This record gives sequence, C-alpha cells and structure tokens, in this order.
Amino acid sequence: MTPYETVSSTPVFAGRVISVRTDEVRMSDGSVAQREVVEHPGAVAIVALDEEDQVVLVNQYRHPVGRRLDELPAGLLDVAGEAPLAAAKRELFEEAGLEAANWYELVRMMTSPGMTNEQITIFLATGLTASDQSFAAEHEELTMTVSRRPLAEAVADVLAGRITNGPAIAGVLAASVARRSDLEPAAGS
Repeated sequence: MTPYETVSSTPVFAGRVISVRTDEVRMSDGSVAQREVVEHPGAVAIVALDEEDQVVLVNQYRHPVGRRLDELPAGLLDVAGEAPLAAAKRELFEEAGLEAANWYELVRMMTSPGMTNEQITIFLATGLTASDQSFAAEHEELTMTVSRRPLAEAVADVLAGRITNGPAIAGVLAASVARRSDLEPAAGS
C-alpha cells in the first residue's frame, strides 16, 4: 500500500487552545485530497475513586453544547513540558481540591481522529485526600460543582445516556473493568 503523504499544509486559524490547518494529502491511489485538521495540545482526565468506590464528578457549563455536563476532573496539557501524570495531579487539585496516593493510567483515547489530533490520557486515582492548598477558579469553573457517585451508578448513567462527555464515558467504563483486574501504577506515581 502506498503511504499517505502530506503534500502541503496551510495554517487557517491559531487560537488560544486550538489551531486549524488545511492539508493536501496524497491518497493511496495517487490522488490528492484536502483535509482540515484541528491541532490540539492534548488533555488528561481523572477517574478519582474514594474508599467507598465513589467516583468524583464535576458538573460545569460547556458553551459549544449550551448546557452543563457531568464530567471527570480534566484539563489541557497547556503547561510547557508538563507530563500527563503531572497535569492529572494538577487538574485533580484545581477542579476537585483533591490529592491521590495512587495513580494508574487507564486508557488513552483519540477524541475524533478524522478531524483532530487531540489525545486524552485518562488516569485512575485512589487514596484520595483533601488538599490543604487553595486554587482561584475562573470562567466556567466559577459555577462548577463537585459531587461523588457510586461507580456502579456512574456506569448506569453512561449506559442510560445521562453522562455524555466522551472522556467521562471512556474513563468510567474503563475504571469499572479495571477495578476487576490488576493495574500497573502509572509512570512517576
């Protein structure tokens, strides 16, 4: 099979978080097709489970869909040189005010590989404790709420369509399976 080749790439938009480019790509039959690509820095999400097997969820407004969603604590890889595990620890603190003793990488997901290079690493965090530090929330985080829900109930909410955020779906289902198997600690935990 002939490898796909990027013949040219033209920047279209550069924003605070994402950029968009248009690529001309040589297809396997030799033809050239145009592909629009959303460039994304990547992100992390955390399935934080307490000692009662309850998952920590945040609920916040998401403007593109015009409503509030139940999600996992999560955030962008937007600190230069920050490893995904370090970003996950930072985001768990910033969004839920928690620290975790144990960290495991659950899954890596590509959110929509037909149009973006965004990849999200989802971690399982256990041994939760409240942080004694504080964080100044801004924007949507000002009205974000934090709750805990039994993992089995969160799985039922995913399957019933009540949890619709992609990383939350992947993380909750992966955590449910992982709780029944042995996990290797994430690097650097």
